[in-house]
Amino acid sequence: MQDVADFVGDSLGLSREAAATDSEAIVFCGVHFMAETAKILSPDKTVLIPDLDAGCSLAASITAEQLRDWKAEHPGAVVVSYVNTTAEVKAESDYCCTSGNAKAVVEAIPADREILFLPDMFLGIWLERVTGRKLTIWLGECHVHAGIRPADIERWQDEAPDAELLVHPECGCASQCMAFGNDRTHILSTEGMINFAKDSPKSRFLVATETGILHRLNKEAPGKRFEAVSERAICKYMKMITLEKLLASLRDWKHEVTIEPEIAARASGAIERMVAIS
Repeated sequence: MQDVADFVGDSLGLSREAAATDSEAIVFCGVHFMAETAKILSPDKTVLIPDLDAGCSLAASITAEQLRDWKAEHPGAVVVSYVNTTAEVKAESDYCCTSGNAKAVVEAIPADREILFLPDMFLGIWLERVTGRKLTIWLGECHVHAGIRPADIERWQDEAPDAELLVHPECGCASQCMAFGNDRTHILSTEGMINFAKDSPKSRFLVATETGILHRLNKEAPGKRFEAVSERAICKYMKMITLEKLLASLRDWKHEVTIEPEIAARASGAIERMVAIS
């Protein structure tokens, strides 16, 4: 799939590419919240997704109704939603964030304001450590990243003591990795991993995130060695997007992603406030 795409990147980066292109239609080969984000940023374009059932366990961990109830329990709090959320949840949020800019977004909020962070608890815990802020955190998780265990990291640290360790902050082991305190451990977003690997003089990297990134790492940093910390770290939802479904989407113009205009406008506001900071 990556080899036939016009653009490859993280969810927000791809949505920005979708907004910048002069094409009238976008086929988003990712999970549903990603295609929704593209539609939010490109309301006048047709956005298609090859499989409407390609969901996300993290995005499904909170609904707009649950968020409204949570906000009612914390009046006056600022809501920061990870981009891995539905359009309806983004519409109930003050800010969106990515793993790459979450630290900047949190640090831009006045220290005397309570922050509700959602939905990824491991990203939230990592943010508390790197910002020193106390966050009220929703207990959601990505089933893929949560499945990467500290034992996986420890095994590789023993087997490959010369390798650099790249860890996504959604991992359940990210906080433990920070405690290692050595200069070979790097907590990075998807794009952060790509850029670090390209710029690093090192030649061997252990990667703690969804294994699909290995293909891109090998293409963008040829001659270097990349190994998955866990071969089990596979997103079954992303893998629902196949070449056959892409062909059907292009041929039959399916499946179109639609968002109610009022929801899209409010969700866009949360994204725009994020962009203004980062």
